[in-house]
Amino acid sequence: MFVLTAIALGVALAMDAFSVSVVNGLNEPNMAKRKQVLMPLAFAIFQFLMPLVGYICVFELAEKFDAFAKAAPFIGFALLLIIGTKMIIEGVLKKDEDAVITSFPILLLQGIATSIDALSVGFAIENYSFLESIISCIIIGVLTFIICVLGVIIGKKIGDRFTSKTTIIGGIILIVIGVIILVKALI
Repeated sequence: MFVLTAIALGVALAMDAFSVSVVNGLNEPNMAKRKQVLMPLAFAIFQFLMPLVGYICVFELAEKFDAFAKAAPFIGFALLLIIGTKMIIEGVLKKDEDAVITSFPILLLQGIATSIDALSVGFAIENYSFLESIISCIIIGVLTFIICVLGVIIGKKIGDRFTSKTTIIGGIILIVIGVIILVKALI
C-alpha cells in the first residue's frame, strides 16, 4: 500500500519541479543533452531528500519542524519570486538574446523552492518503517526525474518556436508558481 501512496506523492510533488523544468527548457531551447539530464536529476535529488529529512525531523525535531513547515510555502514563494524577477529583468535587458538561467546556483534555488513543501511528506510517512520511508523517497525521486525530463523536452520544443520572449514568460510563470504555492498554504 505504501508504494501506491509513494507514487501518488511523487506525482503530486513533482508538479512544481515539472513546471520549472518546462520553464528552463523554454528559456534554453538549445540546452545541452548533459544539462537536460543533470537538471531533472538535481530536482529528483531534492525531492528524494526533503521527505526523508521531514521523516527524520518528525522523530527528532517535531516541535521545531512544525514551525518551519508552516514557513516553507513562504520560503518557496520568496525564492521563486526572486528567480522569476531576475529572469524578467534579464529578459528585458537582453531583449532577444537567450538568457541562460540554469546556472548551478539558480538550479539549487529552484530545487529548494520546488521541493521545500516535500518536507511535510515526512509527517505523512511517519508510520512507515525506515526501509519503507527510504523506498517511498526513492519512488518520489525517480518519478520527479522522469516527469522533469519530460518537462525539459516540452519546454525546449515550445522554446524553439518562441525564443524571443521566453525569459520574460518563464519569469512570469515562476512567479505564478510561487503565488500558487503561497495561496495553497493560506487556504
